[in-house]
Amino acid sequence: MKISTTQLLEELKDRTENHLQYAQTLLQKPENELNFRISTDSWSVLECLEHLNRYGDFYIPEISHRISSSATSPQATFKPGILGNYFAKSMLPKEKLNKMKTLKAMNPIHSQLNKDVLNEFVKQQQLLLELLEKAQHIDLEKTKTAISISKLITLKLGDTFRFVIYHNERHIAQVERILNNI
Repeated sequence: MKISTTQLLEELKDRTENHLQYAQTLLQKPENELNFRISTDSWSVLECLEHLNRYGDFYIPEISHRISSSATSPQATFKPGILGNYFAKSMLPKEKLNKMKTLKAMNPIHSQLNKDVLNEFVKQQQLLLELLEKAQHIDLEKTKTAISISKLITLKLGDTFRFVIYHNERHIAQVERILNNI
């Protein structure tokens, strides 16, 4: 599968802008709603976003560094890698959500959280939008990034963007389900 690089970056920008706008609407909600959990072992809205912030803390600097040090030229098309495509697609929300275990360091359950989490998420989405803009000027296949679970495995930058943004999408859908239960 090959996709137009411009089309891919536009799709990812659209999704990120939607995540940003949605997070800004959450700022209007009272903190007790944002800390509501459906069950004792489920995440609250703020815990979902804190989880995403923790991933953003790794991926945003990693992507930024790889973009700024890339000496490649943009290509018209992007062909996902086998592993990167698998990771990215596994993150997209599905009708019947497949539960996944998260790394202990990325699990915010029972953290004391406030709206600072939302402000950080908003900031990270703005940074992602800036990085997507910069990515238009380099090769999304030849530029590689490390991944959070192992520095030994690298993904094509295009796949890393897809993974991070689809992961955000997955947890935004989770946030919506939580809020529908209040």
